[in-house]
Amino acid sequence: MAKLLFMGVHGSADPTNAAMPFIMANGAAEAGHEAQIVLANEAVCLMSQTVADNLMPFGWPPFKEVLAGTISHGIRIHV
Repeated sequence: MAKLLFMGVHGSADPTNAAMPFIMANGAAEAGHEAQIVLANEAVCLMSQTVADNLMPFGWPPFKEVLAGTISHGIRIHV
């Protein structure tokens, strides 16, 4: 089992890239790895309930669903 840290720096202005660390961490957790996420710069706003509920990445599920998966996997998010 690997320990992986995913960093996010994109915020609501770039929803697809903003969701990517969460999508990758979810995949890593599902593969049996220990994943964590660290948010910096504009990505900090993703932890706002209003932003999380309204963010729609292109070609991926709504961010609130991705975030729910992250939480259900027990992935730590550092802000």
